[in-house]
Amino acid sequence: MCYSIAFLQLRSAKYIERYKDILPPDWSKEKLPPELPLCYFLSGFSNPLLPIVKHDGIFLFEWGLIPTWTRDSKGAEEIQSRTLNAVGETVFDKPAFRKSIISQRCLLGVSGFYEWRDFNKSKYPYFIRLKSEEIFSLGCIYESWIAKDTGEVRNTFSILTTPANQLMEKIHNLKKRMPLIISKADEKAWIDPSLSSEQIKYLIKPYHETDMKAHTVSKLVSNARNDRNVPKALDEVSYSELSVID
Repeated sequence: MCYSIAFLQLRSAKYIERYKDILPPDWSKEKLPPELPLCYFLSGFSNPLLPIVKHDGIFLFEWGLIPTWTRDSKGAEEIQSRTLNAVGETVFDKPAFRKSIISQRCLLGVSGFYEWRDFNKSKYPYFIRLKSEEIFSLGCIYESWIAKDTGEVRNTFSILTTPANQLMEKIHNLKKRMPLIISKADEKAWIDPSLSSEQIKYLIKPYHETDMKAHTVSKLVSNARNDRNVPKALDEVSYSELSVID
């Protein structure tokens, strides 16, 4: 799954530059604040606002999709912790996601993500990124929800997941999942609302492991009571016990 990411791009201008080739020419960069949140470690369970890339521009959306049929604000809070991810194999069938996957797809540019490996009943955190891109794209879906009790509009998204590739099977070795990584060549297609279901399904697949790299990091990121949003969250930490199986 994918519940924790690193977002290291502070300047909106650089983020916009990364996606300039797929943004509409009439979209105004003034719609984003000049600075974005600098996050060495960010948990989806805090439902942060993050810049997603849609077919009509870049906008700040909450992580954790709220389906349109959610009754009230209490229900919205409850469902968000269960919709941080959408399973790629069932996204067309699940009531929470099947509307969004058809025409409401977006990208989240990240610097990397975290996942945990189980060994001898202990969990070891890894930081995973791409070799080819400083900022790479996770495939997401989005929704705009209006609270019937207050009239509040909340814009939200979920990150899709796929079966793990060979690298991620080694790291996420129990559930064997990974986030959907959209290659740069497929980014424009992914956010195209007119794509057919078959074309969408073709893009939902594991990313090739040859362009990915990973290293173990401190277990401080495993405890939500710690201040995890610190530079050392990214630092490589070796665990001698893992050398037995690597």
